[in-house]
Amino acid sequence: MLLGVNIDHVATLRNARGGVEPSVIDAARIAEENGATSITTHLREDRRHIKDEDVYTLTKTLKTKLNLEMAMAEDIQKIALDIRPHSICLVPEKRQEITTEGGLDVFGQLEKVTEFIKPILDNGTIVSLFIDPEEEQVKASAKTGAQFIEMHTGTYAESFGTKNEEIAFLKLKNAAKLAQSLGLKVNAGHGLNYQNVHRMQEIPGLIELNIGHSIISKAVFTGLGKAVSEMAELIK
Repeated sequence: MLLGVNIDHVATLRNARGGVEPSVIDAARIAEENGATSITTHLREDRRHIKDEDVYTLTKTLKTKLNLEMAMAEDIQKIALDIRPHSICLVPEKRQEITTEGGLDVFGQLEKVTEFIKPILDNGTIVSLFIDPEEEQVKASAKTGAQFIEMHTGTYAESFGTKNEEIAFLKLKNAAKLAQSLGLKVNAGHGLNYQNVHRMQEIPGLIELNIGHSIISKAVFTGLGKAVSEMAELIK
């Protein structure tokens, strides 16, 4: 499996003081040097962490790939069309949430999602849909033209080590199998950490894991390079 490192919370720390440190560009470089195969940034509508200039600069400086997480917002769609990242991941977004709380309801807004991603696909950017591991969401995603889904692993992460772990894990495994049977490629992420990530190896065909908070948290104590390299080793 590949490792995508989300650097949003480096920007959160930078923005706490309103300055330029720590640099998200340096964070991306260090992550790349230590095993990251892509860099993920979530350009939120309220720009609470990653800023427009960050994604424009990353587009020019990354040696790997930029994965742009985004909501269905026209202004961010225009940025995606302008910078042409390697991939975008369409996510739901609420202003009051601390972090993404669940998957995108593709089933309930199939036409809207399909129309929104079409110009991005036509522009040569790979599209992934961040969804809960539910049968109806997987089947709907396959109808949109997107090449990937990213399975929301939050429920699994929250139930890890409890009696509900196996139920949550099997939902991921079954959703991945269904998606692959429908021609979709499968990534996963949200809440994965150094303790629970190993079970992702039990899901055949997973391509990339996108992990941010756990890596940045560990980096406070070990340094970012070591935190990334340890995660990269765990998912090999």
